[in-house]
Amino acid sequence: MSQTPLHLAVVVGSVREGRFGPTVVNWFAEQVTQYGRFTTDVIDLAELPLPVVLPRFGDDPAPEVAAVAKQLSERLAAADAFVVVTPEYNHSLPASLKNALDWSDAEWQAKPVALVAYGGRSGGIRAAEHTRQILSALEAVTIREVLTFQFPREVFGEDGGPKDPESYAATAKEILRQLEWWAGVLREGREQRPYVA
Repeated sequence: MSQTPLHLAVVVGSVREGRFGPTVVNWFAEQVTQYGRFTTDVIDLAELPLPVVLPRFGDDPAPEVAAVAKQLSERLAAADAFVVVTPEYNHSLPASLKNALDWSDAEWQAKPVALVAYGGRSGGIRAAEHTRQILSALEAVTIREVLTFQFPREVFGEDGGPKDPESYAATAKEILRQLEWWAGVLREGREQRPYVA
């Protein structure tokens, strides 16, 4: 079994101006640091602008697009596990996240993914469940537990963390515990027998 620390990519799914996502991501990244068993890369899709028009199958994208797609692909491929942080837009995930998933494929295969969602009354759960369906098509393994925040601007205080931190931190820790188990098992499996889609 590899002794290299497990590497976790935290994906910021929203690119909207004034978005709340970075607040949620920063808090969750701190939970990862406290957990202490992952190295972390925060992948902010706002910093990786991919066009919504994909090239024809078999064709290469334009050089400037290829450079962004390559950067995203390499960062996703380096991960042993993922946390996808998504808001809920119109009962689903934002187009930016769906687009990033459409630009990738094998980078997600046989790797575990945890979902963190935020939104209004639903807490973003519909976005999380729609994202889970897409990840299944990419042959990723999603963690059953989901961390959600209803009306997050009311949940989070001025210090950037939840006003009731204990319950949210406990859920985050449980998610990371499950993610660590799956990440270790699946990495060992991929090392012993490469995954074939």
